[in-house]
Amino acid sequence: MRSAFEPRKPRHRLLRFALGVVGLGLLALLVMFSVFVGAAMIAAGLGYKLWKRRGRPVARSRGGRDVVEGEYRVVAPALLGRSSTPNAR
Repeated sequence: MRSAFEPRKPRHRLLRFALGVVGLGLLALLVMFSVFVGAAMIAAGLGYKLWKRRGRPVARSRGGRDVVEGEYRVVAPALLGRSSTPNAR
């Protein structure tokens, strides 16, 4: 019963080669199909987002300028010490 469900390779060399080429062609076809389906899904998602946002103004930062505020202190290189990584300087 077990041998009824096992796939067998043909013994003829050319037939085995032809079936291998058909298998690779089928694999390439499935990969290309999945690439196109994925690209269509991304395009549909972007289109949906743009459609949802239509008519609304583009968000802008407050004050019209991009400023990051903060306090900074310069540390002398001698005070930093050596890093634990061998290639860091």
